[in-house]
Amino acid sequence: MNLSIGLIGAGGITHVHIPAWLALGARVTVFSLEGSAAVAAHYGVGVADSLDELFDNCDVVDICTPTATHYRIAERALRAGKHVICEKPIALTEADADALAELAAFVGKQLHPAHVVRYFAEYALAQQAVAAGQVGEPAILRFSRIGEFPTWSSWFADAEQSGGIVLDQMIHDLDIARWIAGEVTEVYAVKSAGDGCETAQVVLTHASGALSYVTGVWGAPGTTFATSFSIAGSRGILTHDSRTDASLRFDLGAPPIGTHSMRPDTSLGESPYLTELREFAAAISGGATPRVSLGDATRAVGLAVAAIESIATGRTVSVSRQTVSA
Repeated sequence: MNLSIGLIGAGGITHVHIPAWLALGARVTVFSLEGSAAVAAHYGVGVADSLDELFDNCDVVDICTPTATHYRIAERALRAGKHVICEKPIALTEADADALAELAAFVGKQLHPAHVVRYFAEYALAQQAVAAGQVGEPAILRFSRIGEFPTWSSWFADAEQSGGIVLDQMIHDLDIARWIAGEVTEVYAVKSAGDGCETAQVVLTHASGALSYVTGVWGAPGTTFATSFSIAGSRGILTHDSRTDASLRFDLGAPPIGTHSMRPDTSLGESPYLTELREFAAAISGGATPRVSLGDATRAVGLAVAAIESIATGRTVSVSRQTVSA
């Protein structure tokens, strides 16, 4: 790969992005207001002293900074004529996400949202299985994501900067629910917080009539990270729980005579961050469109913002018109 990557940030997520870029043969230069020299030295990559210097030394900008900075940095990079890859969420509001999409189209550059969960094998296999009709028409979907409260950076605790648990953590499963069960018409959500913990549940009503129940937990220090999902359809159930098994399980009744096992290959293979960035790099180089689009990212922000509104009002929010209903 001949791409030159200008990576902005020096936090935890850079430690999966940089190795992936290096594995793809890209040249990487790092800029951050603090910590960039240490990160660059660790990986043996270049370091820039300013954004302008970074832009002068890259083809693609990879934004790995706190959420509140995404819009401003992405806008500046696009105006500088760079393709952009941005960690999720791409903005704190749907209006800002739409504005970035319009700007990318206007300047003729690509903006790719890093919704990496679409690249985890278990979620990709689930989407493929549902699309192939293996569980029939989806009816009830449940997703959970549990981890300790992210105390390693203070901005996570400030909802004005991070969007809180819904926009920062649960946006992954809101996106996956829509990817698997289709467009959403209504959102209802509740949240509880206290003693350094935060828990929320979001209920999505899909246009098909399916319901998705999405649970997010930021727990006490030391909470083991875990994810799970269950997709119940007219023909059977598909489940996954990272605490017990890294694979998918199908419960479809007796398989037809002469068919092979309904359990997919459970090999997780390469890093999903590497798979994700490879797809983005291929698209930037004229290849196929990635599995997650800018429109998907904008819609995910809209669902998260609707959930936050529902939490504040106690009411169901229509996401087709973005108005609050009783």
